Amino acid sequence: MSPLTSYRQLFALSGPTYVLVAFLGRLPLAMSQRGTLLLVAGSTGSYGAGGASAGALAVANAVGSPVAGALADRVGQRAVVLAQSLAGAAGLAALVLLATAGAPWPAQAAAAALTGLLMPQVGPLARVRWRPITRHAGADQPRLVNVAFSYEGAADEASFVVGPALVGAAAAVVAPAAALVVAAAVLAVFGSWFALHPTAHLVRRAREAATHTRGRLFTGSLVLLCLAQLIIGTVFGSAQTATSQMATAAGVPGLTGGLHALLGVGSVVAGLAVAMLPERFPYEQRLRVFAAGLLVLALPLLAVNTLPALALALGVLGLAVAPYMISVFTLAERITPPRRTGAAMTVLAGATGMGYAVGSSVAGRLADASGHTAAFGVTVTAGVLATALTLAAAPLLRAEQHRVASAPAEVEALQPA
Repeated sequence: MSPLTSYRQLFALSGPTYVLVAFLGRLPLAMSQRGTLLLVAGSTGSYGAGGASAGALAVANAVGSPVAGALADRVGQRAVVLAQSLAGAAGLAALVLLATAGAPWPAQAAAAALTGLLMPQVGPLARVRWRPITRHAGADQPRLVNVAFSYEGAADEASFVVGPALVGAAAAVVAPAAALVVAAAVLAVFGSWFALHPTAHLVRRAREAATHTRGRLFTGSLVLLCLAQLIIGTVFGSAQTATSQMATAAGVPGLTGGLHALLGVGSVVAGLAVAMLPERFPYEQRLRVFAAGLLVLALPLLAVNTLPALALALGVLGLAVAPYMISVFTLAERITPPRRTGAAMTVLAGATGMGYAVGSSVAGRLADASGHTAAFGVTVTAGVLATALTLAAAPLLRAEQHRVASAPAEVEALQPA
């Protein structure tokens, strides 16, 4: 069956509204970090204060999202995501009010951290819904779940292209505050819609139908996958920081967002194409291949000295990013007890955020001391670590998948909603 036919079958099961709502619901998180940086920097006159506030939001979200994911596993996504969407929207609005009122930047940073703590991770939670959505597909379900994870990887990458672009447009046309006002409105509407969508009820019923115990979340395999996601977060953070330094040195700092978006464009294309890979290509082997791809495709960054060359290198590097992440999330879904899937998905998202903070911090120090090439060295080093980790982890991931597949399955057969 062709990938296009698979995507059509998948979206027919979910309905086009769900796909649109789940995509728009994840945009505010993609908008919030850059929007916070511009807002706080503009109100305080300090990019240091803006960066600290944006970092506080990102780290708080990375810490809080696994807690919210575990709670969603326990009581259902509907109540948790609804509360997070409304509280996160209120937090963004409060941050705008503090900035426009000229509040001291520590107060703005604290508000940003609280907002990050409250905002939902729609992308990871959307992944959890696909198995219940495809529950009546019979023998086609495994293939459709794989296709769904390919789509989710591409959707996440697309959100981090569209989100910052919306921030830049709103900031340029109106004011930096307008970007976060838009993000708050989108979160209140589409985050709440995602929470209340009927698919949330399917997830809750799937959990209630499960017959096995809750199961252990942090197995050795999941820890390895968290490390893999921390590494890809380091790629994001270091590449964006080095790109910013290079664009600023060239006298066009405004191009930073557009240049970094090219990483996402290549990633979206590759993510959608993952559905074309044969099912006989195991995911632990895919992870090794795409990790090696990260390393090989990151190497040209050490040689770039012009912005056109950088644009090409970032676009090519993106071809390995989404396939790598899709492999990680798919493996996590396969080895995690169904009652803990929400927690697992959000833990991986949190690890990505922490990696971003590490990558941007280390690359920033190196960029200040030695320029963009040293900062891109962090990106390449992350590729080396990803390759080494995935080579070592492949046997354990293979064995864990076999163990889970051989265990008695939890009950997933549900009545129609």
